[in-house]
Amino acid sequence: MPRQTASEASSNAAKPAGLAYLVGRLDHVLNKRLRDGLAPLGMTVPHYTALSVFRVMGTLSNAQLAERTMVSPQSANEMVKAMEAKGWIERSPDPSHGRIIRIGLTDAGLACLRECDAVVRKVEEMMFPELSDEERTRLHAQLRSAVRSLSVQGL
Repeated sequence: MPRQTASEASSNAAKPAGLAYLVGRLDHVLNKRLRDGLAPLGMTVPHYTALSVFRVMGTLSNAQLAERTMVSPQSANEMVKAMEAKGWIERSPDPSHGRIIRIGLTDAGLACLRECDAVVRKVEEMMFPELSDEERTRLHAQLRSAVRSLSVQGL
């Protein structure tokens, strides 16, 4: 491994290096890359996230969608209206509870999601070009574990 020059070491020492900081920076840069890649397809990052959640979870209520996509119920409601107008999702009454509206992915939404998946895959490959499939699987498991741990533990 090449040695750092004194100016490189000084420059690196002046940068925050904690894991939380780096994850935050990664989130910021990743969001920008995804926004830039998805925009030409008429998709936003929150819409892509929501459609991905519908693909995995099936139908959800607005409250469940808000929790899964990390937005407020009001923002989720606006997102639902926009995605419904594009034909990506449809709403229907919950058969067991009259006041709950179930939201699900349409065939058009699934087709659009598949197109967007290719963009997201490219960004992920740019992010970790040196990782093998096995290393990607391990990193995925570690990130899921981190999310689970922080979701259930308090400070």
